[in-house]
Amino acid sequence: MEKVRPAPPAWQDRESCMEQVAQMFAMRGKEKPLALVHTYGCQQNVADSEKIKGQLREMGFAFTEEEEQADLILLNTCAVRENAEFRVFGNVGSLKALKEKKPSLLIAVCGCMMEQEHIAEKIRKSYPYVGLVFGTHVIHLLPQLLWQALSSRKRVFLRGYGEEGQDIVEGLPVERDRDVRAWLTIMVGCNNFCSYCIVPHVRGRERSRTPQAVEEEFRELLRLGYKEIVLLGQNVNSYGKTLDPPLGFPELLRRLDRMEGDYRLRFMTSHPKDATHELLDVMAQGRHICHSLHLPFQAGSDRVLREMNRGYTRRQYLDLIAYAKRQMPDMTFTSDVIVGFPGETYEEFQETLAVVREVEFASLFTFLYSPREGTPAARMPDPVPQQEKSRWFQELLRVQEEASQRVGQALVGTVQRVLVEEYSEKRGLLVGKTEGNLPCDFAGDLSHIGAFVPVRITQSYKGALRGEIERNPM
Repeated sequence: MEKVRPAPPAWQDRESCMEQVAQMFAMRGKEKPLALVHTYGCQQNVADSEKIKGQLREMGFAFTEEEEQADLILLNTCAVRENAEFRVFGNVGSLKALKEKKPSLLIAVCGCMMEQEHIAEKIRKSYPYVGLVFGTHVIHLLPQLLWQALSSRKRVFLRGYGEEGQDIVEGLPVERDRDVRAWLTIMVGCNNFCSYCIVPHVRGRERSRTPQAVEEEFRELLRLGYKEIVLLGQNVNSYGKTLDPPLGFPELLRRLDRMEGDYRLRFMTSHPKDATHELLDVMAQGRHICHSLHLPFQAGSDRVLREMNRGYTRRQYLDLIAYAKRQMPDMTFTSDVIVGFPGETYEEFQETLAVVREVEFASLFTFLYSPREGTPAARMPDPVPQQEKSRWFQELLRVQEEASQRVGQALVGTVQRVLVEEYSEKRGLLVGKTEGNLPCDFAGDLSHIGAFVPVRITQSYKGALRGEIERNPM
């Protein structure tokens, strides 16, 4: 595979590379070159894109959503699902005509997909007009990579996993996409190696930021006026295990919750095998921590869970949910479910439906199993036809829709504290989220955007709520 050929001293000098990139575009008559950054996948990818955009902003870029206007088009990719990969290849393919029309356009592809050698090799061979490819571990080298691609006029490829140091790089600028909610990464990587999951292979092993670094960024977000801060990690419950001395996630939550201000604190994603009663107690006792928990269970069969290498049983999962409900009766739950894992039978799938009925999730992220090259599950016998799995999938959606309706209906008549995020011109209503992370819309003026508003729920529909401003809240 092609790799960056370091060209000292500029390769080592971040500031010099940033200046050189700006000068190159200035020579083209571009005082403000335009970048389009498209993000696929999870919130961690969104957070990575915000760091990418922060670095681009420092190099003088402005941003556009129009491909024809862009001087740089960058796709930040996700490797978790096959469909996401198909979309990436389709979108990269669609850019060929634009590159022919505009030869100066730089097309870049980065992210989790590019940490897989066979994917990066496919980009190299089949998409020769892509000029820059880099992985998740070298995002902090973006100025150097751009300088190399622009100055050499040669294609630049750099995968970072196993080659670059694995320490988390602090101090990168961030161009946040939202004015109300902010993502705060507290750790990266994963040590779990679920048999179906590619994440440990592309994100690497768990590394935690220091509590001091997390607290400093948290304070800055509060100072900037963000009303909801979401802590991110592939498995936040493993936070701090790599620190010296170790510091657990519940203690980090306590520290952040003590900070003064009018804000909400959320986190994702939690792994059931590492979620503890201590964590749930901290949530129950907290002043700012939302009573909303995303706790993926993936399958209801103990045999399938063992094959998935999940590290817990169905009973352990349900006991954890029951404890959370006792501590926080207003708690809402969301989860991930994989349908049709290799070897899963219809009877085992029915055990998944039983969990969905018992817990009553507010919503589910549901997926048909898709094999990921390099994972153990991809080598397992998979006798159930895809058409049959699709029928199971539709059955799951029907069961979950009924559960969502019951969760929403139980809130009709209650007053919910809604954080208003935006105004929907299509609906002519303000749109926000309750503490339980349910979408809610209601009539009101634009001054409410970015504020907490008491809303009396009048209707539940399709997993969302509708209400009206409560003029005399308790």
